[in-house]
Amino acid sequence: MKLANALSQRSELQTRIRQLESRLNNNALVQEGEEPAEDPMELLRELEADYARLEELISAINRTNNTTRLEDGSALSDQLARRDCLKSRLSGLRNFLNNASALVHRHSASEIKIKSTVNVRQLQKQVDSLSRELRELEEVIQEKNWTTELL
Repeated sequence: MKLANALSQRSELQTRIRQLESRLNNNALVQEGEEPAEDPMELLRELEADYARLEELISAINRTNNTTRLEDGSALSDQLARRDCLKSRLSGLRNFLNNASALVHRHSASEIKIKSTVNVRQLQKQVDSLSRELRELEEVIQEKNWTTELL
């Protein structure tokens, strides 16, 4: 199985687990004399089986990510951590730039003038550069996902 397939299965299992948990909660209580729409014990068995399969998949994915090397010799897991940090940095910078570049309209010359505390243009260039770096890293990671066999 390719790493990409395992990642897809993991995502599907996580969705199924969330749905099973919701169904389980919906069947936790019934009015006296009534039966639940679904057997909670059967739902619990399904949930346990799905969690066991998810644990197997995550372990295999982690082993594969730790042993798979990219062209530069770095581990795929290291580049995944880099990607996650780049995404967070970009999100924070974009939110900050959104606030720093917001226009405050004055209705008269006597109102307080509001101005940005940073060079928005310079920071926007940094965001653009980080975005390009993230996009290129995503391409490398995706290529490895489709060509790497799961361990």
